[in-house]
Amino acid sequence: MSEPVTARGGATFDGSATITEAARTGMITVRGDLSSGPLKRAVRDATGLSIPGQGTMAQKDVYGIAWMSPDEVLVLCPYDDVADTVAQLHTALGDTFAMAVDVSDARAMFTLSGDAASVLAKLAPVDLSDAAFPPGSFRRTRLAQVAAAVWRNADDSYQVVCFRSVAQYVFDILKNAAQPR
Repeated sequence: MSEPVTARGGATFDGSATITEAARTGMITVRGDLSSGPLKRAVRDATGLSIPGQGTMAQKDVYGIAWMSPDEVLVLCPYDDVADTVAQLHTALGDTFAMAVDVSDARAMFTLSGDAASVLAKLAPVDLSDAAFPPGSFRRTRLAQVAAAVWRNADDSYQVVCFRSVAQYVFDILKNAAQPR
């Protein structure tokens, strides 16, 4: 059996920002009534985190939860723990009208550091100023022609998640936007 790999094989680029494809990351879409007690408990028990508010990302250790929409969060966990985490969520959710699905291999993730906000500002219609987009902020948006999600980490780096099928395109437009001028 073949080993899972990232979409771009760990590609990196150094320009006005450093762009690095992140290591394989577990990603689980959880959909349901986010105000439901059973759903909130299931997510908290699986990650140690509470469901974040609109437009935010909660992170602790190796876990993260991103608010995707009024009925969806994206749970981040170690890649090797995805199957167990999904099973734990399914057990905890029981008969609750909700779902938890492994989407890890359908996504690609990039880390941007350095002048990352300027690079992203060239591609996404998001106000990335400190006041409008402090650490912990999260947005679903577009990078040029494709859907993506962006969040700001505590160290002022940014994460970008996109569909794996457009990972090459996203890496290329990020590289282009990070070209020293």
